[in-house]
Amino acid sequence: MSKRRVGIWLYQNGGGDIIEAKIVAKLAERGIDAELGLNLRNAYVESGSILCENRKGETVRMEELDAFYSYNAGEQTQYQMYLYEALDRVIPCVNNYRSFALTEDKFQTAYLLRNHGVPTADFRLCHRDDAERLRQFMEEWKQMVYKPTDGWGGVGLTKIDSRETLDMLMPFLNQMDLRFFYVERFVDYDRTDYRVDIVDGEYVGCYGRKAGGSDWRTNVTSGGSVFMRDPEPEVIELAKRAAEVTGLEIAGVDIIYDREREEFLVLEVNGIPAYATPEQEAMGLDFNDRKIELVVNLLDRKSRGKSGA
Repeated sequence: MSKRRVGIWLYQNGGGDIIEAKIVAKLAERGIDAELGLNLRNAYVESGSILCENRKGETVRMEELDAFYSYNAGEQTQYQMYLYEALDRVIPCVNNYRSFALTEDKFQTAYLLRNHGVPTADFRLCHRDDAERLRQFMEEWKQMVYKPTDGWGGVGLTKIDSRETLDMLMPFLNQMDLRFFYVERFVDYDRTDYRVDIVDGEYVGCYGRKAGGSDWRTNVTSGGSVFMRDPEPEVIELAKRAAEVTGLEIAGVDIIYDREREEFLVLEVNGIPAYATPEQEAMGLDFNDRKIELVVNLLDRKSRGKSGA
């Protein structure tokens, strides 16, 4: 019987290359080979095969793999996602495409979570031409946040705290040719959050993020900083529930505490939560080894399902 093969496309910056090497070594211990650097953006399709070069320059028929681990947040393209969706119908992918695509959309995620009893910030969605309804939202909430439904890293988030701010923003948003507007009630919180990592339904680790300066966004790419934080049991259970509802095998759940309503809220669910960087490990974030072990367990199980091993 031939050895199982798992394809991997994992980011290489921020210690990603070290993480990848550890995953490959642990897969090898289980008799599983790894094909590295499989970036679907550079692939092409020939009839029933998606052909992609690995890091060695060899052509890999993606359908012949026993599983595919796609984990690169900074380099998603429409073409890559299109092939990812097709491939997921043929071989096991981690994360599975359906759940990953869901959590790339903030409205779809919040809508699903709310309908499964998971608390989120209050949100509203309206047609792009319904400016009057947006103004009504503003009058009711006093403060709200405009969010691109498909943004990440805090990019595009805009706090709206007055009718004048909304009126100034509208022409800019209309120029972007958006189909709809998604807004959330601005939550009274302490400008910190919890990032909780869940893999295969298991709690992996947690750290806190704090907004920088006068900013309200905790995202590191927006000036936020990471700090050590022990989550309450309620926070862990909320993160597990969010991962379960969205269907993500690997999830990073962002949770804040609403001081006005005195409850924890799921702010976002991320399908590619980063491993701790070497700098973060030096400050005490030590969950990488546990995360790697759970990811390898997941890939082992998924690849057995494809090959029948």
